[in-house]
Amino acid sequence: MKVKRFFAQSMAEALKQVSEQMGPDAVILSNRRVDGGVEIVTALDYDENMARQRLGEQAETATNGSRLAEMQADQHRRLEDELSRSRDRIREVREKRASQGASYAEASFAELHEAAVTEAVEPAPAPVTKGYSDELAQMRAEISSLRDLMSAQGAEAAKPAGSAVQQRLAERLQEFGLSSDLAGSLSRRHQGGRLEDGWKQALKMLATGVRTSRQEWLDEGGVYALVGPTGSGKTTTIGKLAARYVLKHGADSLALVTTDRYRVAAHEQLFVFGRILNVPVRVVDESHTLDDILDELSDRHLVLIDTAGLTSSDRGYQEQLSELARSHHQIRTHLVVSATSQPRIMKSVWHCYKMANLSGCVMTKIDEALTLGESLGFVMETALPVAYYTDGQKIPEDLHHADAVPLVRLAVERLKSLQQQQSVAEGA
Repeated sequence: MKVKRFFAQSMAEALKQVSEQMGPDAVILSNRRVDGGVEIVTALDYDENMARQRLGEQAETATNGSRLAEMQADQHRRLEDELSRSRDRIREVREKRASQGASYAEASFAELHEAAVTEAVEPAPAPVTKGYSDELAQMRAEISSLRDLMSAQGAEAAKPAGSAVQQRLAERLQEFGLSSDLAGSLSRRHQGGRLEDGWKQALKMLATGVRTSRQEWLDEGGVYALVGPTGSGKTTTIGKLAARYVLKHGADSLALVTTDRYRVAAHEQLFVFGRILNVPVRVVDESHTLDDILDELSDRHLVLIDTAGLTSSDRGYQEQLSELARSHHQIRTHLVVSATSQPRIMKSVWHCYKMANLSGCVMTKIDEALTLGESLGFVMETALPVAYYTDGQKIPEDLHHADAVPLVRLAVERLKSLQQQQSVAEGA
């Protein structure tokens, strides 16, 4: 993509320059009034996806194409301004050194640039005054700033260019919801052929990379704890699991436990489930430790533990996770992840709770997420097996045992639905 800035006294003159120098295919990124006339920033071969990649995190604030183009133009302006400022500084240093009669007064711009951005291996043949050293240090700082500004575009240009099919495949995978790193990794494995072939191959690799739990908790039994932030759906998921177990095996061999003694009325919803299902609910507190309660419930086939949604800054966070990790009972702790969370939040939650010796995860709120690639990418990168996923509030209908292939298929259907909605909205 080629970006260029034009100045003229009027808009008509500026557009004429654009037409003569850039041709009819130029895209106008921005136009504004400046001292002495108008300024237009244009681009050839403009690609919105490429622009987002070059802008990086800044592009997240661009809600539409026009805002993205404006941000691209602003970046180009800053780049040109920095380049102009660095050239001026180099010119000043050359002129000052020339007035002092230096032997290299006629050094080229390229030589000065090289001297400014690289470390000197040998001492200079002529003595350097302190004043000149200060000027040279300032010039180096200017060029270092320029190089930092260009790093995003320079890094992109330095990478070996993949095939056009690989690039389009990476873009589609990012639309699917995968991170740029994971999308790039999957697309690079497609060595050649049609885009659709690469797309199918990438989905197969994704399905292979997403681990799931083979055993049903309801049949296998044991002690399972659900951890995760407030609002992720831990208590509702336990209610769904408990209801399904009672329907299949009865209420006599099931018990519910909560470790949440940090919030007022934190147990109410779990006690409601217990009364409806006729299942005992025990609370871990100062008088009853987790191990004491699990010892009393050792005759139960399945014990489900609900926990408080605490973060590392909350009182009791360390205490709660330590209880789970130190227990002499075999507690299989699972992280509850909301599919509506941003990938960074998912990763942060995982780092927050992984000290509890996580055995897997449960994905919730699948029905509320626009795309599911974020969740699939998360479980693939963290290697957490997915035990269950939920897609609604109905108990227990909206609880499903996880399987990789149906999950990926569901994610593809969700992407198609989103694209159709966007097409209808654009048409309207």
